[in-house]
Amino acid sequence: MDMAVSQITASASSADVPDNDYIARHKSLPVRIGTHLRRYWQLWLMALPAMIFVFVFAYIPMYGIQLAFREFVPRKGLTGGTFVGLKYFTKFFQSPQFVNLMRNTISISLWTLVMGFICPIILALLINQIGSKRIKGFVQTITYMPHFISTVVIVSMISIFLNPTSGFIGRFLNEDGKSILGDPNLFTPIYWITEVWQHCGWNSIIYLAALAGVDTALYEAAKMDGASRLQLIRYVDIPAILPTCGVLLILNMGSVLNVGFEKVYLMQNSLNLSSSEVISTFVYKMGFVSNQYSYSTAIGLFNTLINFVFLVMANAISKRVSDTSIF
Repeated sequence: MDMAVSQITASASSADVPDNDYIARHKSLPVRIGTHLRRYWQLWLMALPAMIFVFVFAYIPMYGIQLAFREFVPRKGLTGGTFVGLKYFTKFFQSPQFVNLMRNTISISLWTLVMGFICPIILALLINQIGSKRIKGFVQTITYMPHFISTVVIVSMISIFLNPTSGFIGRFLNEDGKSILGDPNLFTPIYWITEVWQHCGWNSIIYLAALAGVDTALYEAAKMDGASRLQLIRYVDIPAILPTCGVLLILNMGSVLNVGFEKVYLMQNSLNLSSSEVISTFVYKMGFVSNQYSYSTAIGLFNTLINFVFLVMANAISKRVSDTSIF
């Protein structure tokens, strides 16, 4: 009897306690926003410069997208030209260069994406196996230093090294004295190999950060069970970085057709143009060299839409397969 009375009393007292979370969720929107800003205004203040930068340089220029659907007349401005609909998109799809541009762009992008994704993971796993902190720091510094070399210097180094007469690589690879950079079949391998070499060390930093957060007890337990180094990598290291790999792969898929303009343009010459002309260089030539601004805007918008589709598809597949996604 006494137990029943105590339960009734406890339930009655708990019913009198207000649910603060329920009350907060059902307040008016201005009140909720004000409460949120009072609690987290420091974080919003830190993020404000980045938000302003993105708004100014990413969202405001989107006003010019309408140029792809208008006959641009400089004296009439962006909105003064005649609306032509999908005229320039159709012109690009029917262009004899469309197939070659897409083939070159996809070939270079996929090779760079795949190898640029795999190599940093392998490098991070190898560096993580180095026991000495001093040697590990030295290797990290050496591998990510090329990331800070400018594109112009990188292309100059490529030209010097692959020179068939004076380059120490070109003399061994080419016995006929022909220009290696002038060979259309070698342009894609040269591009992605040098791209991976330049950014592999830098891109491995995020994987090393993920590996640094692995509990050392897992390594000790695996060693006590007789695990070798390869087994430690397979059963401890790789599972630890898989979520990071998934997120980075999704983000990279969003720029699968955005081949670096500067490097491709600087490596281009009259001999390798058939394999080095990509969408970004073609947009530059149409827009700034030929003054076909509406045409180049339409091509750039098409490229952006394709990248967006790839991003959404990669995110959906990753979310279904591994429960890793960015939205």
